[in-house]
Amino acid sequence: MKRSQLPPATLLLQDGTVFHGMGGGKKGTATGEICFNTGMTGYQEIFTDPSYYGQILVTTTSHIGNYGIHPEEVESSSIQVSGLVCKKFSDTFSRHSANGTIQDYFSSFDIPVLCDADTRSIVRHIRDKGAMNAVISSEYSDISELKKIVARIPSMQGLELSSNVTSKRQWSYGNQDAGLRVAVLDLGVKMNILRCLTDCGCFLHVFPMQTPFEEMMKINPDGFLLSNGPGDPAAMKDTIATVKKILAGNIPVFGICLGYQVLGLSCGLPTFKMHNGHRGVNHPVKNLITGLCEVTSQNHGFAVSLDDARKNPGIEITHIHLNDGTLAGFRLKNKSAFGVQYHPEASAGPHDSRYLFDRFIENMRFRKTGTQTISKTENNIRI
Repeated sequence: MKRSQLPPATLLLQDGTVFHGMGGGKKGTATGEICFNTGMTGYQEIFTDPSYYGQILVTTTSHIGNYGIHPEEVESSSIQVSGLVCKKFSDTFSRHSANGTIQDYFSSFDIPVLCDADTRSIVRHIRDKGAMNAVISSEYSDISELKKIVARIPSMQGLELSSNVTSKRQWSYGNQDAGLRVAVLDLGVKMNILRCLTDCGCFLHVFPMQTPFEEMMKINPDGFLLSNGPGDPAAMKDTIATVKKILAGNIPVFGICLGYQVLGLSCGLPTFKMHNGHRGVNHPVKNLITGLCEVTSQNHGFAVSLDDARKNPGIEITHIHLNDGTLAGFRLKNKSAFGVQYHPEASAGPHDSRYLFDRFIENMRFRKTGTQTISKTENNIRI
């Protein structure tokens, strides 16, 4: 669709603030909690990340779609954001290996877009006022009608969303002859987490989030990966109970993002809703064990309580977010279990944190063989 053919569109925030632009993607209406991502590249990976399910995403970088759509640059089988707000929504692309425009991509998944918007003002407003529900529409322009729509949107706090994006059935990924077998509890897993684990010599069994612990144990796993995903972790009572059983089995565990939050809840660490969350590929995190810092990719609106982690004698704090001092990683002192709030598999994004997969692999090998392939000194450096 040519830019001159785009219909007008409106963004209405829960606090009554209105922004205007043009409608891209599929003509229609989208609702959800609005948030912003500061990454300058990797828009297709961001759009297909299941952690964004139920959210309207604002991109802070000016040009979206300029390098097109590539079939291999996806983290799931579809676009997961409920809607997109951006400055420039390119109807052309420059990369020769791309196979389509972003306009066609969003249209094919029936996702509305608000483009030609003042994203700088929108982001400043969200940053100051906090995350809130919103609606974008190229169908309705009447503000009173849009206010009725916003009033019906459920709050993200207390909302369980992983059941909307988890696998419908058990499936496997990787080389069956690999030396390590990992049970992946799919809360909305990104494909690059699976790729990283297979690159490390793992064969993966991906389980729907409702799968009982006893069923997952039938594969005799060497470790459990608790994946990323959307929604409020505190609303996932059954999943928390499952993770408690996993920990009782003394099997190595690695939690990423939502999986890390659920791991914390299973250990008695409460979570809380953040003012506007962390979403981008440039978040600084300090490893407290080494004193080294990592540039990380993050996407979360909830966090685990740092104060409660400090008070828990069974928890060692391993990572801190340097922008706001929130908890970014911990391990259990008496278990082979740890987790981080950010994404070590980041794609597109920094690779500073890939060592965490090595730590998980080492934990599984040690349980399986009783020997360490990483020296004690190097082991301490890693986490």
